[in-house]
Amino acid sequence: MGKHNQIVKGGIYFLTCTVTDWVDVFTRPRYKHIITDSLSFCQERKGLNLYAWCLMSNHLHMIASADEDKHLSDILRDFKKYTSKEIVKAILENPESRRDWMIDRFQFKAKFMKNVDYKFWQEGNEPKEIYSEEFLLQKIEYIHNNPVIAEIVDNPIDYKYSSACNYAGEKGLVDVILV
Repeated sequence: MGKHNQIVKGGIYFLTCTVTDWVDVFTRPRYKHIITDSLSFCQERKGLNLYAWCLMSNHLHMIASADEDKHLSDILRDFKKYTSKEIVKAILENPESRRDWMIDRFQFKAKFMKNVDYKFWQEGNEPKEIYSEEFLLQKIEYIHNNPVIAEIVDNPIDYKYSSACNYAGEKGLVDVILV
């Protein structure tokens, strides 16, 4: 991680976790639910504070921080390590028309790494520290409009794998801290 993209303890960040080679993995509910379940687990057990999120076909946007006694970098490391293993396992165990191609991509990216069979997530999280309320609101709007721009839905609150419905007063798949 470069000096310009360091996560400082106590900060709130706009983050993007991207699948290796931008592979469209999150087209199947079973893979999406590994992410949503893991986000909830990290909230309950690891000190993740989630303010907004949206899972697209090949990346996850979040606005997040960590509890005072935790470090967001550690939470993200554990989240990515766990979800990587679980998603690769699910791809290998379930009928998947693109299984061989996806596994090949993840194996190829891991080829020159030590003790890694599959490289699911790209390095880094592209952290951008939230420095103002205006920037925070801009990033929340950006996150929630991702599925609209991708023409998946017409209205952000109709996209199930996002916090847009939470901000509309409805119950989402993952709880968030409303701002």
